[in-house]
Amino acid sequence: MARGKLRIYLGAAPGVGKTYAMLSEAHRRVERGTDCVVAFVEHHHRPRTEVMLHGLEQIPRKELEYRGSVFTEMDVDAVLARHPRVALVDELPHTNIPGSRNTKRWQDVEELLAAGVDVISTVNIQHLESLGDVVESITGIRQQETVPDEVVRRADQIELVDMSPPALRRRMAHGNIYKPDKVDAALSNYFRPGNLTALRELALLWVADRVDEYLTEYRSEHRVSKIWGSRERIVVGLTGGPEGRTLIRRAVRLAEKGAGGEVLAVYIASSDGLTNASPKELAVQRTLVEDLGGTFHHVIGDDIPTALLDFARGVNATQIVLGVSRRKGWQYVFGPGVGATVARDSGPDLDVHLITHDEAGKGRGLPIGRGAPLGRLRVVWGWLVGVAGPALLTFLLSSVTPEVGLANDMLLFLTLTVASALLGGLYPALASALVGSLLLNWFFTPPVHTLTIADPENIVAIAIFVGVAASVASVVDLAARRTHQAARLRAESEILSFLAGSVLRGETSLEALLERVRETFGMESVALLERTSDVDPWTCAGSVGTRTVVERPEDADVDMPVGDHMALALS
Repeated sequence: MARGKLRIYLGAAPGVGKTYAMLSEAHRRVERGTDCVVAFVEHHHRPRTEVMLHGLEQIPRKELEYRGSVFTEMDVDAVLARHPRVALVDELPHTNIPGSRNTKRWQDVEELLAAGVDVISTVNIQHLESLGDVVESITGIRQQETVPDEVVRRADQIELVDMSPPALRRRMAHGNIYKPDKVDAALSNYFRPGNLTALRELALLWVADRVDEYLTEYRSEHRVSKIWGSRERIVVGLTGGPEGRTLIRRAVRLAEKGAGGEVLAVYIASSDGLTNASPKELAVQRTLVEDLGGTFHHVIGDDIPTALLDFARGVNATQIVLGVSRRKGWQYVFGPGVGATVARDSGPDLDVHLITHDEAGKGRGLPIGRGAPLGRLRVVWGWLVGVAGPALLTFLLSSVTPEVGLANDMLLFLTLTVASALLGGLYPALASALVGSLLLNWFFTPPVHTLTIADPENIVAIAIFVGVAASVASVVDLAARRTHQAARLRAESEILSFLAGSVLRGETSLEALLERVRETFGMESVALLERTSDVDPWTCAGSVGTRTVVERPEDADVDMPVGDHMALALS
């Protein structure tokens, strides 16, 4: 049986018209022939709301006795037995009377949805669990009845019932919300213009974030890479240098120029971990951006410009803020730099701001991407020494210096091979050994200018030369790979430290942590799989992303064990 759909009318305060809008929708559906019933609606003796109940089928409520009084609650069993196409359930955060089927009404709604019944419900913004502290600081009242944000976020439709504070206060003064004897107290306390304005802003921002989630999901499902500038979203590229604070503040000022602007600070860590970023400075910048209302992100990427642009397009950013390069002028011979590369490849839909700062041109540039364990520049030099070096040495030994003997020639060529191994690793060194042995044979081993060797001892010498060269190259390459692996582990430990810090800062949601992991390692989906024993099947404890959740860790692109019977599956 297909799960039912949930539609929620969200309001900023009591009296904005959520229940009235819900009942109006019910009348429209009944007129279209939809089987729609009232499972539970509280009209609070408001005449206009009470009139809207006429003409709608109402499921009788269940009576419960508690502490000598009789209360009525929604009769979940009766609704399930009636099994309408649509059920109206008012006040989703309501706490049921002890002895009810479930503790909270939203749990009753979950049963109806699981049974295939569509549900229309209502919620005020102050009842969302995550906003409890904020609402208390605004109104001075702690809401006891709350609903988890995730329950509301999972709704198939969320409609904001909006009303300006002056209009709501007029409705209150006319007696359309509370009885006349409560109007003055309400207007002087909870319904003050400042309170209503703040609650209204909360509701608008929350709905805007939900709409943004819908947009992100749509772009991901349809593989939309082009940026849609629906709102200003500014990405700040950080390097761990002190100029990051200047960039964050400048980005915040840019975001404040547009309504609903958002700042996302991102640090791109090279996968080899060989960066000189200061963890202490990054921690200070993370605190700064969060204090200013932004978010901090830690992403692994070998190529800094590509990783930064991929992140910006992934979050549908409209602007990127970078600092002017700290490299000295002569260092530009090695490339245009991250800022220039990002500006060149950003395209027409993503603006790039290069911000001047006190550290500009002081000789400490942004870390460049590394395509190999030893670094791209070292590998290039390794190939130059390994291939061009033997040719240059042959010219010098043949034309410039006097004959030094075959043994010394071989030692000189071996020196080049070792140098090539130290610079570029295994393959440049093997190439150096091959080229060097051929040049030794042709120019220095009798008979010269032929590939034949007259003296058997020379054959052994050249064979030893090639063997030593290959062995040295292998050892150097292995050492480089071990260093690379150690650096990679260091980078991963920094990421785990960052995620642990997220937990300590209150980001305890499993989905939030999995989303951090997915974003950090650039994966499409991340799932946490668990099982009770080694022979039991895997079950999914939580997942994020767009790809289908794998059923076993080995089916994922990357799987990491977490304890004895848990594993992270990354795809």
